[in-house]
Amino acid sequence: MGVVTVGENASTSGLPSLPARLAAVFHSPARLVEQLAREPRWVGALLVGAILVTISVALIPAELMMEANRQAAMERGRELPEMGDRVLRVIRIVTPIMSFLATLLMTAFMAGLYALVFAFVLGDEGRYVQYLAMVAHANFIAVAFGLLLTPLRISIGDPQLTLNLGTFLPFLPDGYVLSVLRYLDLTQIWSTLVVAQGAHAIDRRRSFGSAATVGLSVVLLFAMVIAFFVER
Repeated sequence: MGVVTVGENASTSGLPSLPARLAAVFHSPARLVEQLAREPRWVGALLVGAILVTISVALIPAELMMEANRQAAMERGRELPEMGDRVLRVIRIVTPIMSFLATLLMTAFMAGLYALVFAFVLGDEGRYVQYLAMVAHANFIAVAFGLLLTPLRISIGDPQLTLNLGTFLPFLPDGYVLSVLRYLDLTQIWSTLVVAQGAHAIDRRRSFGSAATVGLSVVLLFAMVIAFFVER
């Protein structure tokens, strides 16, 4: 009698292995989300994403992060106290851990938000675990690019550097509009479109276009709210 192994890398339904799924997020997302809609696996993708975020944060020197925070505070007319070596050592340990936990919580939150909007408010079919699988895999786009940007962040001294819309509009004056554009990360927009394709795969009545409109509206709303509080 044979032994059947069930896990992230083995599936009797033909779901690809975890590495294949993460690669498919880039080259064949439509096929991937169709498979995830039928068999929503999420644990492996979520953990890989959280670990890569942790690595990205851990690679950035604590001194650089503190200096960036100090500069941001000075721009708002505030001044942060100097941090001693002991505090910096604590920051080096705590910040990656907090980043790992924040990634887990934010993924779960966004999946719940999409499930609430699509399944509860708009009346689509779908379960929370399906949206969780979509978000966990789609987030790998932003996570992977974030890791690739880490050396550039260190070299130019900007740990918050992202590929955002504001980068391509440097002629705009500082203010709320530019701040909103800076929080519209291109890789996050890309990830959102993959989630929208997933919402279409979960319920065929929901077109990709309408799902993308909903998803991008959520991203824009978050950017507007964050920019509002930052610019105050």
